Amino acid sequence: MALATISTPVPTAQVVSPPTPKAKHHIAPALSLFAGGVAGGVEAAVTYPFEFAKTRAQLKGSNLTTSNPISLITQTVRGEGIGAIYTGCSTLVVGTTFKAGVRFLSFDAVRNLFADDHGRLSPGRGVLAGMVAGCVEASVAVTPAERLKTAIIDDAKGQKRFTGGAHAFKTILREQGIAGLYRGLFPTVMKQSATSAVRMGSYNVLREYTKRQNLPNNSLTTFATGAIAGVITVYATQPLDTIKTRSQGTSKVGTVTAIRDIFSSSGLRGFWRGSTMRLGRLVFSGGIVFTVYENIVAVLGPVTQ
Repeated sequence: MALATISTPVPTAQVVSPPTPKAKHHIAPALSLFAGGVAGGVEAAVTYPFEFAKTRAQLKGSNLTTSNPISLITQTVRGEGIGAIYTGCSTLVVGTTFKAGVRFLSFDAVRNLFADDHGRLSPGRGVLAGMVAGCVEASVAVTPAERLKTAIIDDAKGQKRFTGGAHAFKTILREQGIAGLYRGLFPTVMKQSATSAVRMGSYNVLREYTKRQNLPNNSLTTFATGAIAGVITVYATQPLDTIKTRSQGTSKVGTVTAIRDIFSSSGLRGFWRGSTMRLGRLVFSGGIVFTVYENIVAVLGPVTQ
């Protein structure tokens, strides 16, 4: 009687596939440009009275009795009407829409290159991305827009030659050429590079911190994070903003002359003149611009993937 042979199945080796790396957080260039532009336009329109107060405080010959932005705005409204605090507003809104679009487009382009596999930026790379974005933004959009806004506000308290942004643009271009629109380019590039590096870099650090702390990813957290980044930005970059404003007024002074004028008239503290006014704007500005931007990206991001 033959014995039945029982065959034992030989186990086959299982091939374990390596984990698929997580795709980087990529934002399409068109979405960066659009979301940044809308965020910048909304922010500029809402916070313009603070920008008006800051610019008027920094201009030579401004004999102000207060450094409180609310008081200055109130005084201006009483003496010149409510329309006065929106002098140059349309110019800034158009310019800010363009420059914010360029800023976020540049920042996201650099972030896409430097981010790790999880879409995170190190603090150093976040600052570098912000600096590059600020330099591009200043060269392409900020200098002409700031030049027009500053000239209109400066003109409104004296000669009153300009009837609006378009008239100021044509007049400066006719009398001074393209160089007139780019007066103050160097301090503007320096200021914008520093501002964007600090603002975008600090926002990036704070944003990553909120994620590590498992804070809710909502508009309130985004607004608070952007507002804190705005406070940091004001005090770190105010001297560059003061020099830029003084050099772009109607008195036609260069960067070196502007520095001398500020120091001789107000001392070292003069370089931080207008910081309270700027703080009032950038606290709200940082909160508004990042909140609007993040929400537009969240809504339209999946559509552009």
